[in-house]
Amino acid sequence: MYTFGPIAAAIAFASTVLTALTTVLTPLAGAAGAAAAIVCLTAIVRVAVLPLSVAQVRGEKARARLAPRLLALREKHAENPQRLVAEQQRVYTEEGTSPLAGCLPMLAQMPVFIVLYGLFTSATISGAPNGLLTHTLGGVPLGATLGDVLAVGSGPQSAVFAVLLVVLTGVAWASRRWLALPALTASAASGAPVLPGAQAMSYLSFGTVAIAAFVPLAAGLYLATTTAWTVAERLALRHLITG
Repeated sequence: MYTFGPIAAAIAFASTVLTALTTVLTPLAGAAGAAAAIVCLTAIVRVAVLPLSVAQVRGEKARARLAPRLLALREKHAENPQRLVAEQQRVYTEEGTSPLAGCLPMLAQMPVFIVLYGLFTSATISGAPNGLLTHTLGGVPLGATLGDVLAVGSGPQSAVFAVLLVVLTGVAWASRRWLALPALTASAASGAPVLPGAQAMSYLSFGTVAIAAFVPLAAGLYLATTTAWTVAERLALRHLITG
């Protein structure tokens, strides 16, 4: 997949950007310059998709306002699914929102994660050795996975992954506690039916912990940075956006 023209070009571009950021940040971060560059790149991506995040929060608030109307439509057209979908779409259109708005920031970031994963699993970039694989964080190569570290039995290097996984677990807990559960409570309070398994789905944020255990350290750093950003950004936007 990573040899496919557009994806290979995206990986080469990401390599150029990260190399440049590493050069700039190394005097400040030392050996962790490349890791700092990944955090910086993540911040750049999140700023770029900020309009989508704003739309996401506005969509959440709009759906909360529309919940009683949508509930009435479900009751009125329970026997006519096609009419129900059409009427729900009409309501969303009138409000200027979409039930898919909440997925937009995540979908926009997926290509970045895929490219970053490919970048740190490729030995060569555009036919040249991948110099980013020589960079480390706490002695762990950014292209190494937890399995690689455990295979050589390195305690200090394992500690780097342990800290990463603890951070991701904490962020996942915060995401469930401050984002997912309040949304479920608000939905129930509005009279909208809570989908079966909704409580279980609130634990999906912990999936990032499992993913980080199998992807390169660089990709894990991206996950930790972007999920922490998501929690802070969503809380701030929920407070700032009133309508």
